Amino acid sequence: MAPAGTRPTSRDVAQAAGVSQAAVSLVMGDKWRGRVSETTAQRVREAARELGYRPNLAARNLRLGHTRTVLLVVPALTTEFFAGVYTGAARIAAQHGFGVVLYPSPEGIGPARNPFASAQAALDGVIASSMAADALTAIRGDQLPLVMLDSDPEGSLGAATVNLDITNGIRQVTEHLLGLGHRTFLHLAADVPSWTFEVRARELAARIAAVPGTTVHTARAPISIQGALTAAETALRRHPATAVVCDDDKLAAGAYKAIRRLGLRIPDDISVTGLDDLALATAIDPELTTVRLDAELFGERGMQALLAVLEGREPTQGDIPVQLVVRGSTAPPPAP
Repeated sequence: MAPAGTRPTSRDVAQAAGVSQAAVSLVMGDKWRGRVSETTAQRVREAARELGYRPNLAARNLRLGHTRTVLLVVPALTTEFFAGVYTGAARIAAQHGFGVVLYPSPEGIGPARNPFASAQAALDGVIASSMAADALTAIRGDQLPLVMLDSDPEGSLGAATVNLDITNGIRQVTEHLLGLGHRTFLHLAADVPSWTFEVRARELAARIAAVPGTTVHTARAPISIQGALTAAETALRRHPATAVVCDDDKLAAGAYKAIRRLGLRIPDDISVTGLDDLALATAIDPELTTVRLDAELFGERGMQALLAVLEGREPTQGDIPVQLVVRGSTAPPPAP
C-alpha cells in the first residue's frame, strides 16, 4: 500500500491485487482481453478503486508517442477573430481529451520562436491559418497531420482544408453595393500574401466587371488602422469612388478616418464595407456594413477535421456559410 499522503502507483495496485505491474498496465489500459483472465482484471480494478489509483495518462501517451496536443498556427492575435478560432478549436479538442497550444507569428509576418524542441515528438497535429503558413517550415509542421484554414484546396501541402465561403461573402457585398447604384469602387486590399485575400480580389473584380459602366481601383494596405488611413486617403485623392470595399473591418476603420480627413461623409458621400464583423464594426459611427464570419465555428470545424485526419476518416466537406450584415455605412451614391 502507498504511504500516507503519496499518490498510489501501479506497483501498489499490483501488490494489492497479487499480480504483476504488466497485468495492471494491461487492465488499466483496457488491453487485457486475451492476456489475463476476467477474474484477474476484476481484482485489479477493485484494488485500483480501493487505493484511489489513477493511471498517469501523460506518461502513457508519451510512451505511445502521442501527447494529445495540437498546435494552432495563426497570425499575431491583433483582432478577436483568431481568438474566436482558438475558442472553437479548444472547445472541440477538450471534448476529445486534447489540448490546443497557440503559435502566433509576430506582427503576422514570419515564424515565431519554436515552442517545441521537436514538433514531431511533442505534437499530434497542426491546424494552421494560410496567413501564417510560413511558420510551418520553422516547426516542420507540414510533416505532421495537418489542417489548413482559409487555404487553397488545390495547393495546401496535401493537407485537409477548412474554408469560410469568402467567395459568397464578396458576392453579397458587391450585389448589395451595385443594387444601391454604386459604379465607382475602391478596393482597400490587405497587403498579405494569402489565398483568402486573393479570392476576395478575384471575386470582387469579376463581379464588378460583369456590370457595364463600372470601375474599380485597388489600394493595398497592411492590416492596421494607420496603414489603411494612409492607403485609402492617397487612393481616393487619385481615384474618387462612391464605395470602398475593405478586406477587413480594421481596414474599414482606417478608411473611415481617411474619408473624414478628405471632408467626406459616410454614407452620404461614400459607402464603406468591411469583412469579419468584429466588435469594432459596431463601435465606429456609423456602424459598419460587413460580412459576418463565424470564427468559433471555423475553429470547431478545423479541430473536427484534424480529428478526422488522425482517425483516418475523410473530413466534412463544404465551406462554412457567411452572412452580410447591413448597417449604416452603406447607402445609394450621391446624385451626380
